[in-house]
Amino acid sequence: MRKMKLRALLLGLTILIMTSCSSNAQQTAKPVKIVGQMKNVMWKGQLSGNINIDTIANKTNLYGLGPVEYLRGEILIIDGKSYKSTVVSDTTMKVEETYDIKAPFFGYVNITKWTEHNLPDSIRTGQQLETFINSVTTSSPRPFMFKLTGTVEQATIHIVNLPKGSKVSSPDEAHKGQKNYEIKNIKSEIVGFFSTEHKAILTHHDTFLHMHLITADRQKMGHLDEVLFKEGTMKLYLPK
Repeated sequence: MRKMKLRALLLGLTILIMTSCSSNAQQTAKPVKIVGQMKNVMWKGQLSGNINIDTIANKTNLYGLGPVEYLRGEILIIDGKSYKSTVVSDTTMKVEETYDIKAPFFGYVNITKWTEHNLPDSIRTGQQLETFINSVTTSSPRPFMFKLTGTVEQATIHIVNLPKGSKVSSPDEAHKGQKNYEIKNIKSEIVGFFSTEHKAILTHHDTFLHMHLITADRQKMGHLDEVLFKEGTMKLYLPK
């Protein structure tokens, strides 16, 4: 009981310190640019690319995420490097570094400075992370992108893999052919988008987060569905 109370106290102090830091530091954060809308893809079948990723003029310190057009893969830009992942089989994928991609919806931003925080050990899951980020950024400009580094104890990522020629008029149809991949005890980086106002635009209807994970060896990358962070290893970066 004393240990639980101590962890709760430490978490409260962490939130207080991070809230103070974010309210002072994040006022200069650049706004996230959003092209297209998830709901138009899922419900209206607008699968073609609304943005050619290579047309983003400033690629320095660029971060971004979204799916490949026609829902044939995932895209992650991290620190100016753009990665595309596609399905090879039920157990393997292909990850390549390229800007020659189009996306039906996409969010991106240039971030030159970060504030680094140790993620409290009590924050282990994506749901806990969402609640935590929401609590420490109440006075920060929103929406924003963030990143995490550390060891992922366990995670499930997916790659959309819609069969060619498919028509889409619902989320179930949009995820036809999707492949899920398991990640275990791997050093990884995660880029995330946070917003309380962009459900069905850049986040799903039941979350404030949209996150893509890439392993440190750049062999696996995809949309992050489930995660368990390894205690004592994770660092959270919020934009200044």
